[in-house]
Amino acid sequence: MAAQALALLRDVSRLEAPLEELRALQSVLQAVPLSELREHAAELRLSPLFSLLIENHREQTTLCVSILERLLQALEPVHVARNFRVDLQRGLTHPNDSVKILTLSQVGRIVENSDAVTEVLNNPELLKQVIYCIGGENLSVAKAAIKSLSRISLTQAGLEALFESNLLDDLKTVMKTNDIVRYRVYELIVEISSVSPESLNYCSTSGLVTQLLRELTGEDVLVRATCIEMVTSMAYTHHGRQYLAQEGVIDQISNIIIGADSDPFSSFYLPGFVKFFGNLAIMDSPQQICERFPVFVEKVFEMTESQDPTMIGVAVDTIGILGSNIEGKQVLQKTGTRFERLLKRIGYQAKNASTELKIRCLDAVSSLLYLPPEQQTDDLLRMTETWFSSLYRDPLELFRGISNQPFPELHCGALKVFTAIANQPWAQKLMFNSPGFVEYVMDRSIEHDKASKDAKYELVKALANSKTIAEIFGNPYYLRLRTYVSEGPYYVKPISTTAVEGAE
Repeated sequence: MAAQALALLRDVSRLEAPLEELRALQSVLQAVPLSELREHAAELRLSPLFSLLIENHREQTTLCVSILERLLQALEPVHVARNFRVDLQRGLTHPNDSVKILTLSQVGRIVENSDAVTEVLNNPELLKQVIYCIGGENLSVAKAAIKSLSRISLTQAGLEALFESNLLDDLKTVMKTNDIVRYRVYELIVEISSVSPESLNYCSTSGLVTQLLRELTGEDVLVRATCIEMVTSMAYTHHGRQYLAQEGVIDQISNIIIGADSDPFSSFYLPGFVKFFGNLAIMDSPQQICERFPVFVEKVFEMTESQDPTMIGVAVDTIGILGSNIEGKQVLQKTGTRFERLLKRIGYQAKNASTELKIRCLDAVSSLLYLPPEQQTDDLLRMTETWFSSLYRDPLELFRGISNQPFPELHCGALKVFTAIANQPWAQKLMFNSPGFVEYVMDRSIEHDKASKDAKYELVKALANSKTIAEIFGNPYYLRLRTYVSEGPYYVKPISTTAVEGAE
């Protein structure tokens, strides 16, 4: 088959309009293993295929792109970088986006190869064209360009090439295309700055991080809403958080939240600002963040009372994030009866809100109530029991009712709540004393889809692995739980058939 492909490739190089040969070559290549093509790599003459792209004949271009995608995979990235330098540059300026995507995929292969990446770094014209691809209308082209530039910046030489040459001016020129492209460049800068303190220093020195932060704290509420997502990404790293603190950005965000009450347009950016602090708290110290920025906790509590589902959803998500570790749980516990009232509000939303908000409430409740076995002190167990009972007058029945609704996401969300408390003795007693609950847990016929079967299995496994379950449920039920676990999540009980003498 490889010989046939090579023969067709030679035919293509000899003809002016080789449409039939291209169709045949595309078909043949689908049947040739990549390993076999690699054995004949030295015989692959691809320049004629690149030449045919220049004509921009639609079907011809589509066929050439498909064929080149396959054949280029058989060549080493170093070979592609050295032998198709001009073709790659042309590909990045081609009017057809599929050609740009093909070219950028090869640039991606090259920059991920330590031997080949220097070929790109020594080709500023190619890098310039990659930068200009960020400004194109096609999002896939822009994303591929961002990915390649981000990968290049992982090395010192790459950082120098991008930030200590005329390419920085090209980057700033591309930013002026429109708002969307400007945000794409910010996305690239944030991605690069997240790698290391040194990378962040290059990005900061370029002035682009400062420009992003200026827009974040500016007067345009829609721009704020977009920029806060990128600044939140910067805060995922320790050096990013340090930088934001040193630049006074965290204090500025806190002040904007304080002033939000008098801003009629605050609903555009407030959710993102609250999410920022939620992520900050869980990555650093919930206690320190909540004590230093009390407006954050105050605003979260306030948002749960909102009539706006968007605000409620963000508040619920943030409570779930805050309460996902012990320190965060203790911060919430210190707010006393106020937090219990908030839990009642979450329970109400879990029962009455839209499906999407119900799911978010269930996720938050699971996060709040889970206690790892090694952290189950008497005080913390009393706390989670109080929190559970604050959600609703009969929370076990509330979540069981939700699990019976005909939506897999809700069913799984409710099972996740049960799983979160399954290893806590107070919850096991509640489950055992609730009529029909243990049978409900054991019943495999309720779940029909994979996600639901997996969620039920996790619940049974959490119960079976608990040290207190045999004492509370009794040995017969404990053994049934162990059997369920050993049979796995997808076990189907065989149906026995009886042969009747004389039956056909």
